[in-house]
Amino acid sequence: MRVVIIGVTGHVGTYLVPRLVEAGHEVIEISRGLREPYQPNAAWQHVQQIKLDREAGEKAGTFGPAVRDLQPDVVIDMICFTVSSVQHLVEALRGHVQHFLHCGTIWIYGPSAQVPTTEEQPRRPFGDYGIQKAAIETYLLNEARRNGFPATLLHPGHIVGPGWEPLNPAGHFNPQVFAQLAQGLEVTLPNLGMETVHHVHADDVAQSFMQAIANRSMSVGESFHVVSPAAVTLRGYAEAVAGWFNQPARLRFVPWEEFRTIVSPQEASATWDHIAHSPNCSIAKAQRLLDFRPRYSSLQAVYESVNWLIEHEVLAV
Repeated sequence: MRVVIIGVTGHVGTYLVPRLVEAGHEVIEISRGLREPYQPNAAWQHVQQIKLDREAGEKAGTFGPAVRDLQPDVVIDMICFTVSSVQHLVEALRGHVQHFLHCGTIWIYGPSAQVPTTEEQPRRPFGDYGIQKAAIETYLLNEARRNGFPATLLHPGHIVGPGWEPLNPAGHFNPQVFAQLAQGLEVTLPNLGMETVHHVHADDVAQSFMQAIANRSMSVGESFHVVSPAAVTLRGYAEAVAGWFNQPARLRFVPWEEFRTIVSPQEASATWDHIAHSPNCSIAKAQRLLDFRPRYSSLQAVYESVNWLIEHEVLAV
């Protein structure tokens, strides 16, 4: 099929494009052309590149028509963050595309009420990102179920993989937490370290898009969690990382109000966002309808990422 991907050189696109090319699809990427994929692959030589500024195009009313004029069978949107943005695209593509796939987020739920969270549970998002993504999901599912627009939504967790810093056991992105654990140094965690985070390897997210395309009749009009088979607690995560380096996990637990004073404002904001959500999502629906089979557990995915940081001297342990 002729597949157009919007926002293709990010974490997931790095793995998704080679999968699409190897499966025999014709792939067209739309981006501003400002970055390279995280991992090189010969498949990119077979991808047609179109440079478009989405924000400027939407303001001018030209972006959606430009995508439509590429005559895609499938459109994959990796970088849509507002309802107005997706509405613009849907109106242009209505009746002109066989399948539209949107990359969402497990942040659509807000705090967990019952775990593991299934796709049927109520949305109570907080924060602009989660609220906007939940509104996009509501809009697309309504368009699919009431008006026949062929939309599928895939909701990743904390995406990790070689080439960037993963979410760490303290709930933020400072890679030095991994170095401290590797060296047997004390690491401070908020509360009792029992809040959860739910990672997923970028290649497993790419797999979910491939499976949704292959199982179109089951995926249209549906949303799916695409995460690892199990979430991890901050404490369990920290203990596992220390164990990778044959170190005991020296952990100190402090109340949130104290924790926020001993890290930077940026780190405190990231940690609060993650512990306030404490995601723990079920992949049963994606397994059943899409045959989604993650290759990586949360810890395996992070292990690969941390090894890359060490090998490329981003992290000294």
